Amino acid sequence: MNKVELINAVAEKAGMTKVDARKAIDAIMDVTKDELKKDGKVALVGFGTIAVTKRPARQGRNPRTGKTIKIAAKKVVKFKPAANILK
Repeated sequence: MNKVELINAVAEKAGMTKVDARKAIDAIMDVTKDELKKDGKVALVGFGTIAVTKRPARQGRNPRTGKTIKIAAKKVVKFKPAANILK
């Protein structure tokens, strides 16, 4: 499902216009991005948690040359689904 399909589904399910559904989805995405930029997390009970985690620096290997390289530490966004999401 892409963003347009999501907007259409939300509009239909909530009984709202597509314009209002787009505004709501854009607002949710903006709030989520802002929270993740502050290293926070967004926990939606019954759905899951979106959070920033830190991946430590590590050694890797260039597959073309076989040479050992250093992979820098970085922050990544992870989603952990709720236990009952698929039930």
